[in-house]
This record gives sequence, C-alpha cells and structure tokens, in this order.
Amino acid sequence: MEKENIDDGGHDEENKFSILLPTYNERENLPIIVWLIVKYMTESGNVFEIIIIDDGSPDGTLDVAKQLQKIYGEDKIILRPREKKLGLGTAYIHGMKSASGNFIVIMDADLSHHPKFIPQFISKQKENDYDVVSGTRYVGDGGVYGWDFKRKLVSRGANFLTQLLLRPGASDLTGSFRLYKKSVLERLVQSCVSKGYVFQMEMIIRARQFDFSIGEVPISFVDRVYGESKLGGSEIFQFVKALLYLFATT
Repeated sequence: MEKENIDDGGHDEENKFSILLPTYNERENLPIIVWLIVKYMTESGNVFEIIIIDDGSPDGTLDVAKQLQKIYGEDKIILRPREKKLGLGTAYIHGMKSASGNFIVIMDADLSHHPKFIPQFISKQKENDYDVVSGTRYVGDGGVYGWDFKRKLVSRGANFLTQLLLRPGASDLTGSFRLYKKSVLERLVQSCVSKGYVFQMEMIIRARQFDFSIGEVPISFVDRVYGESKLGGSEIFQFVKALLYLFATT
C-alpha cells in the first residue's frame, strides 16, 4: 500500500483517485456510469482508476465489466469480484486493497450519483485539505429527484434524528457519495461496526469522533434509473437501532 504521499493534498501530479463501484445487478447502469466517470475525470485532468467490486450478480454485471475493461484498459478498470453479496463495508475494504490512489471516491453504480460532481469534490478537498468530502442533498442546491413523499420523509426524518442525537458536523449522513483520503478511509472502515444502509452514517460519526475535517458539496440525487431500490422496512428498523447504538457509544 502506498502510504508516503497520503497527506500530500497539494501536488496534482501525485494525486490519484481510486473510484470504488460496488455492484449488484447493475448490468444496464454500469456502461453508462463508467462512461460518465471517464468523461468527467478526463475532462478535469485528474488521474484515476475505477475499481468494480461485483458481488456475484446473477444478471451478468461482471461480463459487462469485463467488456468495459477491454474498452478502457486494465489500468483504468480494475475488477475485484466476489462470490456473493457480502455488504458495503466489506466491499470497500476489498476494493481498497487494490487501490493505488491516495484518494478514494465511493459512489453508487446505479446512476443515482452523477459523476459530474467528482471534480467538484476534488476542488473542495483542495480548498482546505479536507480528510473527507461528502455529497449532500440537504444544503445549497442539493436535492432528491424521483422519490415519493414517504421516501423523502423517511430520509429527512432519519437525518433530523441523527443531527439531533449525534451532532455529526455534516448535513447528509445517509448519503454514500464521498471522497476520502485513503489513510482516513482505512481508519474509518476499521472502526465501523455497522452494515448496510447505516454504514454510511457511522462513517461520518466516526470521522467527527476522530477529529477528521469534513467538507461538503451539494449534489442532486436521482432515484434508480434501472432496477429495484434497496431500501425497505427492515432497513429503517436497522437504522434506528444503529442510531441508538451510536448515540450510546460515541
């Protein structure tokens, strides 16, 4: 693992961005998201790689990923598939092992996160040498598109509750579109105990606990273009349970 230039946010030529894309049944979305990442990262002149962590998708996502690797090259597209669905946290750990960048971007592969925001994250990071830059739907011109009222209410409610109990120093806790210094992400992932939906929230709470600096960029979040949404009643229950746990332990 490259550690020597981790805290050096100043020199462009030494900054490389490893973009982690955990996938499960994203064969329709993957070519579009990869094309957009390549477009915006190339236009902004940033050095990058895309690490695809497919969790045994039955829909042939991995075959599509292999085709994309042929198109863009093995230095740009790195495939790190796993046998089955093992959760987001472990997907990031698995992907990070192969990351040669000193910064790591995590995002969803389902087109709910637009790659056009990544260069904005990078600019924001440089502004203040932030440890974490988080996309927010709740500040400035950030927003959510394609959600019904109930879904918006649940998201807002979860966010409000968390702000109230934990005062995390970030406005959007359940979002999963972020840029981290690699060393910071390694520390956070090691300290997190949550799985799934709550994992993102805990990452920000731990970041505050360790005094890492957090910058924010307003983003527009668009609900899934293809495929099924992954948020259900059991996840809301998990969220509340984890929130109370974090309240008691941080």
